[in-house]
Amino acid sequence: MSPDAPSDRPAKPLMAVLRGERPAVPPMWLMRQAGRYLPEYRALRADKGGFLELVYDSPAAAEVTLQPLRRFGFDGAILFSDILIVPYAMGQDLWFEAGEGPRLAPILAETDLSALTPDYSRFEAVYETVRQVKAALDPAVTFLGFAGSPWTVATYMVAGQGSKDHGLARRMAYKEPDRFAALIDAIIDATVVYLSGQIDAGVEAVQLFDSWAGSLSPAQFQRWVIEPNKRIVAQLKALHPDIPIIGFPKGAGAKLADYAAQTGVDAVGVDETIDPHWANAALPQGMPVQGNLDPLALIAGGRAVEEAVDRIRAAFADRPHIMNLGHGILPDTPIAHVEALISYVRRS
Repeated sequence: MSPDAPSDRPAKPLMAVLRGERPAVPPMWLMRQAGRYLPEYRALRADKGGFLELVYDSPAAAEVTLQPLRRFGFDGAILFSDILIVPYAMGQDLWFEAGEGPRLAPILAETDLSALTPDYSRFEAVYETVRQVKAALDPAVTFLGFAGSPWTVATYMVAGQGSKDHGLARRMAYKEPDRFAALIDAIIDATVVYLSGQIDAGVEAVQLFDSWAGSLSPAQFQRWVIEPNKRIVAQLKALHPDIPIIGFPKGAGAKLADYAAQTGVDAVGVDETIDPHWANAALPQGMPVQGNLDPLALIAGGRAVEEAVDRIRAAFADRPHIMNLGHGILPDTPIAHVEALISYVRRS
């Protein structure tokens, strides 16, 4: 625990908030906290030769997961892995192009979806990472697992890479809804296996990242974001009823209220574009929320980030809240600004 943390904090602050408590000081972790802004991460990735090699080297992935905990004393550890491990385990070829990011063999009009043969043994290295992190983790820290939500994963599977408007997946969803639904169904099945395995290996809560939820119309959002996440949550709750689930539909805007009310998640992530006062009024009473701090405010530092923190804390003063960013920490974020953020939140 950071020396700035008050001694009267709950024994496990982040888990306490996910259970509905409201400690005086909000717990904190940052999305992508294990990553490129840390020199120790860059050194280890260079030594391993690439991102996928790092994910599949369990001792190295465990080390990356723990690096920000040692440096900053966060209240949450987020498993170091990648959302595209799911399509890889579904049988889709996955590789990383240096300087360009992940690549998948795209799903074309002629692609036979039934030819994707799942190989869930490809999850085992990630489970081993979980076991190694769990053995080394401070008991006060909550261990978070994660997976991409079906819509976001499907955008990569269809296009074979990231895209600006996710047009290929959106076209497939409109033109071939039955075929697209079959793809979503397969992603749901694999995601439940993946998250259940992470829980069995030792994570204490999980987060569903729907990073590209904001690209859909309201009707499509209902069909391809709310309904698939609802199915995942229901299946996970049947298997692991005591494990909290955080849902993060980035870009959902006003649709966040329906997502929170209908999916069954225990907490929701709030991105930086959402007015926190609106979110506090629109979301189910007592539901824990996470995030809302603009990653660029953290880069600016100083009064910019302090004023943003003050606004967020004022908006969520009567609601369980986890301090976090509205999306992932950016690679050019100064480490000193992260240290200052933690100190400001914990002493204010």
